[in-house]
Amino acid sequence: MIRKVGIIAAALSLALSGASAMAKVSEADANKLGNELTPLGAEKAGNADGSIPAWTGGITSAPAGYTVGDHHPDPYPEDKVLFEITAQNYKEYADFLSEGQKKLFEAYPETFRMPVYPTRRSASNPQAIYDATKVNATRAELLDDGNGIKGAVLGIPFPVPQNGLEAIWNHILRYRGAAVQRNGGQAAVTTGGDYNVIGFDEQLLIKYAEEDATPEKLTEDNILFMFKQKVTKPARLAGTALLVHETVDQVKEPRKAWTYNTGQRRVRLAPNIAYDTPGTAADGLRTTDDFDMFNGSPNRYDWNLVGKKEMYVAYNNYALHSDSASYEDILKPNHVNPDLTRWEKHRVWVVEATLKEGFRHIYQKRVFFIDEDSWQIQVADMYDNRGELYRVGVAYGVNYYEVPTQWSTLDAYYDLNSRRYLAIGLDNEEQMYDFTVRPRDVEFTPQALRREGMR
Repeated sequence: MIRKVGIIAAALSLALSGASAMAKVSEADANKLGNELTPLGAEKAGNADGSIPAWTGGITSAPAGYTVGDHHPDPYPEDKVLFEITAQNYKEYADFLSEGQKKLFEAYPETFRMPVYPTRRSASNPQAIYDATKVNATRAELLDDGNGIKGAVLGIPFPVPQNGLEAIWNHILRYRGAAVQRNGGQAAVTTGGDYNVIGFDEQLLIKYAEEDATPEKLTEDNILFMFKQKVTKPARLAGTALLVHETVDQVKEPRKAWTYNTGQRRVRLAPNIAYDTPGTAADGLRTTDDFDMFNGSPNRYDWNLVGKKEMYVAYNNYALHSDSASYEDILKPNHVNPDLTRWEKHRVWVVEATLKEGFRHIYQKRVFFIDEDSWQIQVADMYDNRGELYRVGVAYGVNYYEVPTQWSTLDAYYDLNSRRYLAIGLDNEEQMYDFTVRPRDVEFTPQALRREGMR
């Protein structure tokens, strides 16, 4: 059951789509952050039956024996499975599942299941993020039509969201460090369980989260983040590279993207790296704006903040993250190996995006379920232009506690038509993410992309 919650009830009743800038949050509401609300705007208290505990700060230190650079050991090794949700009993838990999750039980009744563990509200961020979020709460605003923001930096821009656009911008701008180097890959898994791993080296420089960032500087430079991706394997694709400059005000200046093709040995502008353009080497199993569960301009959809619900989501998936698990262990026919997954009951914001009249996209509707503690999209249900469920996206989350930040260790996109899926973020057999890197802006230019591609 979806419910309206406390301080947002009046705003929700207006059924706002976020077509214009909203009034800023009052000082009184901002002062609830860190008190009855967590510093990022979640309900601090647990739920009525105790199945969701109170938030007490999340993970504030790494487990004993952890060293930066390790795959992250499970901070809850003693937790046991409470029960399993299966195709035989999922209807008993229907109120706590998305429509897409229900379809996965129906599509794969013999194999898909959810091992449910005790809920651990592990999400945490540095104090600087909490401080910035409180400042943002009273000054952040949406730009016209919600295609950008102003008045925010570093923290969550809208911890007390008044509409769906504010909630989706919270996901886009959630804290993941100032920069990160990622080595890993993705695999498109066939119905028989066959796959080839596409290897990537990726760098992400988040200008919004830099220590010296200011709202004024972000507005002047109009760069939200810069992303560079190089394919490392297989040999036929190695060297292919992508560069993206994501803008703050996407009306003033849309996303810029460039690609490097090894055959042509040239860098080209790629204006179509957006919306429903097929994702890089994804075998047609995701769109460009599916990456990270949702990214890019929200301008093709009307966004409705439906409310909150309690839901079983993939949380604290350290077994799936472990370097003891091989890709063969993880990638099974039809879906990720359930034995390596962990599901917990959490509160999520429900945001519904409906395609605007006159715009095109392969998804007519998308429903996002966003973790209240981190603003990470946990599940995305995608509907085709007939109104039928098409794909289900699942983010299998962990806390990277050296940062700290709650983020996914693996994203899976389950295609209900082809019965195939795409797994993104495979890093079990690779070096762990490096959040200590501090790349320079000059490393994110078309010239740098060409140099990277030729190596």
